[in-house]
Amino acid sequence: MSSRKKIFILFFLTISLFLISCRNSNRFQIDTRKNGIKVHIQRFDKDLITIDTTHINTEIKKIYQDYPDFFPVFVSEILEVDPSDTDSVSLLIRNFLSDTTFAKVNSDVLEKFSDVSAIENQLSGAFTYIHHYFPDIRLPQIYFFVSGFNRSIIIHSPFIAIGSDLYLGADYPVYKQITYEYLTYAMRPENIAPDIVSALLFSAFPMNSSENRLLDNMLYRGKIMYLLSVFMPEEKPEILMGYTPQQWEWCKRYEREIWAEMIDKKSLFSTDFRVMDAYLNEAPFTAPVSQKSPGRVGTWIGWQIVKSYMGKNREVSLQQLVKENNYLQLLEKSDYRP
Repeated sequence: MSSRKKIFILFFLTISLFLISCRNSNRFQIDTRKNGIKVHIQRFDKDLITIDTTHINTEIKKIYQDYPDFFPVFVSEILEVDPSDTDSVSLLIRNFLSDTTFAKVNSDVLEKFSDVSAIENQLSGAFTYIHHYFPDIRLPQIYFFVSGFNRSIIIHSPFIAIGSDLYLGADYPVYKQITYEYLTYAMRPENIAPDIVSALLFSAFPMNSSENRLLDNMLYRGKIMYLLSVFMPEEKPEILMGYTPQQWEWCKRYEREIWAEMIDKKSLFSTDFRVMDAYLNEAPFTAPVSQKSPGRVGTWIGWQIVKSYMGKNREVSLQQLVKENNYLQLLEKSDYRP
């Protein structure tokens, strides 16, 4: 065989593999510009922060009229008073707005989120995907609110509300005083849209399994992460996961060792809540794996298994993936081999 022919064959194989890779990565891609959903964020936070406290009762009545669905929830879950107790509501809001610490925070919220069009565009794209593949899902209205560092997200049909004061940036000074450092990286504006979409997915597709093993919980979360990556295809995976780039690379580098550790310790079939907590919940590291690991490594592995499953079983639709609750079978069919 001539060298020219060898070069041609190698070139052809390279191009073929590239096209197959593109086809695989774009398997569920849609044109979000056609019949796209347009998301408009309702700025309850801005309207509350800027009220005239010299006419507090009149201003509160107006906010109630403007936000009839959200305001009672805000009062009961954030202010923690009965919405019908108007005197207490007025007093708490006045105190909240006049407090020097929160006044500075509220000012920072207005500055940081003076323009939320980028977040609206992210959500518009993701919601268009969701409506395309799951048209029966009721897409929520989105609110921003100030929580006094009390709550990052509220999910109530028909809305999802985000505590904008908890997304001011990982280096925001107050965060070091109120929470653990390992949690602050995800408290950035970049995490708002992924947090909203993942909250919607967890709400729309609750876990439905007859088993409650680590394996089931890992793969359930892995399914949610897979859907999130499909619906937000332009977002970096580490942002979707709430990881730093270094944490993401650590997981990729030690993926085989993580999986081997889980197999060796027979953790996959454990129903011990302490084991599941160690692998799945927020923590500075995943204790059974390594003190150098990020938290929630079980969710990360679950995501990789689901990606492998969908890659090896190309006939499976997103709708079928959501309904697949036999997680042992999913693992077997994934042919996952890190």
